[in-house]
Amino acid sequence: MPSSILIWVMVVSLLFEFINGFHDTANAIATSVYTRALSAKEAILLAAVMNFCGALVSEKVALTISKGLVNIELEQYVILSALIGAIIWNLITWWKGIPSSSSHALIGGLLGATIVYTASLDHIVWSGVLEKVIIPLFTSPVVGFIFGFFFMKLIFIAFASWSQRKVNKLFLKLQILSAALIAYSHGNNDAQKTMGIMTLALMTGGVLDSNSGIPLWVKIACATTMAAGTSIGGWKIMKTMGGGVTKLQPASGFAAQTGAALVIEGMSFFGAPVSTTHVITTAIMGAGSVKRLSAVKWAIAESIVTAWVITLPITMCLGGMAAFIIEKLMAL
Repeated sequence: MPSSILIWVMVVSLLFEFINGFHDTANAIATSVYTRALSAKEAILLAAVMNFCGALVSEKVALTISKGLVNIELEQYVILSALIGAIIWNLITWWKGIPSSSSHALIGGLLGATIVYTASLDHIVWSGVLEKVIIPLFTSPVVGFIFGFFFMKLIFIAFASWSQRKVNKLFLKLQILSAALIAYSHGNNDAQKTMGIMTLALMTGGVLDSNSGIPLWVKIACATTMAAGTSIGGWKIMKTMGGGVTKLQPASGFAAQTGAALVIEGMSFFGAPVSTTHVITTAIMGAGSVKRLSAVKWAIAESIVTAWVITLPITMCLGGMAAFIIEKLMAL
């Protein structure tokens, strides 16, 4: 029989996945809604379905989370603390309408809780953190910008002789495909982080062998919960993503979504838990800057980048604080 705290970890993990769904919904659908390629309800339904499909495809990212970041068997309350830290930050940034990274919130919470639990830095797999977290944290947004710029540049060249009206009509339809692709890639990468945390908890709880893969029921539970969260929507963040960074047209929305989806899929292939938020935002900036750099609202972009940079250290503190408090409460 699983312990009561393991059950709590499972429940809070799914709560995090639900919040991840509505927190990051805007990443997949904001451009489609803003350009009116889809209504909000249509976009949310599409995102929910494709998030679900993407979440069932691979487990490389999940294995990075469950085995590649810490080298010690953790107690259940430590994993619970990591989730609490990530949830607190996700809710704060959602409330403020800041498109932050749920991925790095979860990883930061795990690292912080582990450091407090062990009172040491020695049990963090720093090579894994560097290769799978820090490097992708900085490289994936840059590549997202380049891909968004590249696809938009190609569209300008290929459709230079078309009227604006004809271009808009074509890309309003194509944006449905790009929205489906970015939602699929979001599920394929983001849903796996919670799968990894749940698998880590099951291993430390003695329910799974350390050589086990991700159980099918964990995949289905995470996929379903993320899809449910997605169906709620993230309207505050959607406003920032859809029109706050730059003025979007159907063509630039398509370029941003397609470029971002390819980057995320590439990172998922290598098992790197990247941020959908980071990649789609910089892809939007890249697509918007093709005409002129002044088309991007760099002040808003700066505030978003600031949120990216501080997410990891803040959630390390939140996860560490949660571990400290829970440990003291358990000692009473």
